Amino acid sequence: MLHIKSLDEGLDVFKALGSELRINIVKLLLDNREMNMNELAASLGVTNGAITSHMKKLEESGIVKVLTEHSGHGNQKICRVNVDKILIEVEAEENEHDQNIYNTEVPVGHYSDYEVYPTCGISTNKALIGEVDDSRYFAHPERMNAKIFWFTKGYVEYIIPNLLPSATKIDQLTLSMEISSEAPGVNSDWPSDISFFLNDVKIGTWTSPGDFGDVRGIFTPDWWFPNWNQYGLLKMISINKKGTFLDGLKISDVNINQFALDYRSTIRFKLQVAEDAKNVGGLTIFGSDFGNYNQDIKIRISYSSM
Repeated sequence: MLHIKSLDEGLDVFKALGSELRINIVKLLLDNREMNMNELAASLGVTNGAITSHMKKLEESGIVKVLTEHSGHGNQKICRVNVDKILIEVEAEENEHDQNIYNTEVPVGHYSDYEVYPTCGISTNKALIGEVDDSRYFAHPERMNAKIFWFTKGYVEYIIPNLLPSATKIDQLTLSMEISSEAPGVNSDWPSDISFFLNDVKIGTWTSPGDFGDVRGIFTPDWWFPNWNQYGLLKMISINKKGTFLDGLKISDVNINQFALDYRSTIRFKLQVAEDAKNVGGLTIFGSDFGNYNQDIKIRISYSSM
């Protein structure tokens, strides 16, 4: 997901999408998952030079990713769509410019509590941690360096660092992470009901459509097994005084005021696939050096004086 927080910030995106040819490039890449420059030029009936120019605008806007792959015939440019949706905030949050912002990031392996069930596994960007389908390795000391893990049902919980200045309160909490379902092997049609909790209060549920392995994740290491989880979808959860939102769409009426969070508060965030969920399709979390977004769990806290 590409999150544009203002119209000015989205100018490059609007320009990139303001061309019929560039729209057709995006459509082709969506239909074919990935194509090289020669294939795109041939499909659209234009020169390679024209494709290069248009692709540069799409890449600069963040819509498309261009990778260099090495083959026996030299290097070739492989192109993929880099977003699953674009969220544009036309109207800024009330008093946003008067608020202070605290940003932090929690590595995916820094969970504070867990209960997971096979199929499951955990890995750094260099090697698996222990054996797959053995949940005991989720307690291994090396898990602090984990870049990906997966399980069929259960939960993981994180403590969000709260280093706000004294005498301040939290007005909005936003988290983003790359996640998907967990199928044996991979399966793009494998729904899973993933629920989110803040300090033991359920703030909403999202149904992941599948466990994706049709192409290698942009940042997934070369040694990673081709028939395993390759990438997820970037999801953004925001909780403010109006309720809880997922990618800008309201998913519950649970609001930030119910928690009375301030600079002294412990903030716990949990992701769960419940045993009694309609779709028990597991959860995969992708951290930096894995998947398509090269990030861990990003947190953005808006705060103001008490």
